[in-house]
Amino acid sequence: MIRDRALALFAEHGPDAVTVRQIAAAAGVSPALVVHHYGSKQGLREVVDEHVAGLFDAMLSSVTEDPAPLAEGGPRAVSSFAELLRAHLPEGSAVPAYLRRLLLSGDVAGRALFRRVFDMSTVMVDQLVAAGIMRPTADPAVRAAFLMINDLAVVLLRDHLADVLGVDPLGEDGLRRWATDVLSAYTEGVFHGEER
Repeated sequence: MIRDRALALFAEHGPDAVTVRQIAAAAGVSPALVVHHYGSKQGLREVVDEHVAGLFDAMLSSVTEDPAPLAEGGPRAVSSFAELLRAHLPEGSAVPAYLRRLLLSGDVAGRALFRRVFDMSTVMVDQLVAAGIMRPTADPAVRAAFLMINDLAVVLLRDHLADVLGVDPLGEDGLRRWATDVLSAYTEGVFHGEER
């Protein structure tokens, strides 16, 4: 309860702008109880960061542990990062907003999470190539990074995308619209071939 309230406040205002007293009030407990359980606001932030990182480990592991469904379903079976978020997080979750702050902050926790997501993306690309779903590339690291940042952009630029598209790209309708064209771009390409 305390961790989740801290996550929501950190996502909305940034960890530096939130006090232990505000976290305690949001959780309906005393500031002393927050300090008793977490030692300090920094201790609580570390717990929040680890919780968020664990969510992403679980989401990405669900895709990389067993590539068989990917091979059976073809490219449309491949879930994007945004689809994984939607499937694994409750509606209105503060995690996407917290992720945006965490990744753009430049701090150690944000860089570590970015590395974890990149490592899992690399494993996923390797498995998709091995399953014959994705074409091989001379530079798998760049391919993994390219696919990862395209999906992260939906989270990082969510508010801007909702403004220009008129729909939340992480909402059910927005994600369907987004995924349809993104999958088309990935599977059919966006440029005409040389035959033109």
